[in-house]
Amino acid sequence: MKKKKIKIHYSLMTIVLLMLVSCTTQKQALDISSEEQALFDSKEEEPVEIKDEKTEYEIIIIEPGFNTWLLSIARPEGYYSQSFLENRNAILVMNWNQRVMQPNLYNPNLYEMQINYDPNIDYGYEVNYKLYNYFIYFQRKYHQRLGPFIPRI
Repeated sequence: MKKKKIKIHYSLMTIVLLMLVSCTTQKQALDISSEEQALFDSKEEEPVEIKDEKTEYEIIIIEPGFNTWLLSIARPEGYYSQSFLENRNAILVMNWNQRVMQPNLYNPNLYEMQINYDPNIDYGYEVNYKLYNYFIYFQRKYHQRLGPFIPRI
């Protein structure tokens, strides 16, 4: 009988240990190249206009280095499917807007304005592509995490 109790005890300890290990969050460092860091440090502003004529949706991003980053470092258009971009943008916009509404918790200089994004509207590929890549750029540049996934290129 003692052996069963010991086995159960060790099994319980193993389960608890696995739960503790899985619950701890590990901060993973992003692999940022010197070329990408140079763009993050850039002061050159080139507005990126995101719009779709059909839906009359428009965003203008004035973020130093983003346009060059989009053209040189981001995955090319067509790399992601539109449904992938829409799903990610829905999560990222929701988290962004929550941060805008909590200026005491999140830097109001980073999260200035809410983004009006309705996942039920088809904004087209280009809008979703550029918006998604802006979120990747923003997270990598400012060391933020807007979702459950690591902002990778």
